Amino acid sequence: MSNSHIVSTTWLAEHLGAGDMKILDGSFYLPAEQRDADAEYAAAHIPGAQRFNIDVVCAPNSSAPHMFPSAGDFAHAVGAMGISDGDTVITYDGGKLTGACRVWWMFRAFGHDKVAVLDGGMDKWRAEDRPVESIITTPSPAKYHATYNADMIRSIDQVLTLIEQGGTEQILDARAAGRFDGSVPEPRAGMRSGHMPGALNLPYDKLLQADGTLRDAAQLRTLFTKAGVNLDQPVVTSCGSGVSAAVLLLGLRSLGHEANRLYDGSWSEWGSRDDTPVVTRCEQHCRETAELSE
Repeated sequence: MSNSHIVSTTWLAEHLGAGDMKILDGSFYLPAEQRDADAEYAAAHIPGAQRFNIDVVCAPNSSAPHMFPSAGDFAHAVGAMGISDGDTVITYDGGKLTGACRVWWMFRAFGHDKVAVLDGGMDKWRAEDRPVESIITTPSPAKYHATYNADMIRSIDQVLTLIEQGGTEQILDARAAGRFDGSVPEPRAGMRSGHMPGALNLPYDKLLQADGTLRDAAQLRTLFTKAGVNLDQPVVTSCGSGVSAAVLLLGLRSLGHEANRLYDGSWSEWGSRDDTPVVTRCEQHCRETAELSE
């Protein structure tokens, strides 16, 4: 790979068909987008790509969507895709890198470092008139071993402790500004609006250029800094359900920032409970006004 986290469409085209490279379509869409990721994969995908559905490779019976599976379940699912420990894995999606980045982070969290995101994804690939196919093949199963690195993931209890006791970890929310400040309702029913106390906000799509590729390092650094992130301190990213938050992780990794974690349950878990603190724009404004008047 050209580097350890992202590859270009040109690089992938040049290495297409390599025996030790496996390609995964990790597309994921919210119901409001009215897109069927499985159907789109069946209609057209990068040659040789397998479908990685995060709603299938996940913890069963969880109250929050697509939570991380156990190491054993991840290994079983990945091995069934014909992927072995030594393979290079390239993930892509048909949206704004969200699903691809989630799959990328999953592989890394389960100990697989030879994994990268396709910059620009399927949209850029097709815009360049590169080959696609509709043939769905069933690969021969491979032996895969997964070792879970718990330090790359944060649970709701860990985030609650961070908020209550403080620490060096910064919470960075990837949702749109309206959802973050509570002025726009959540797309999932039953969710409270607002954000976690002390959280910062950087909508994930701001990290992308018009063609869906990641912005350069200077632009990324400016975006994180303007959002209030101290790039010398660790970051915990969050979003609606632990998917688009991974785009922020990719951006941080592109800056060489390694001390990052994903809050897996994100707002679908936090906002659905009545025992978690939530801040809205009004509450934050009132607090800031009171502090200024003291």
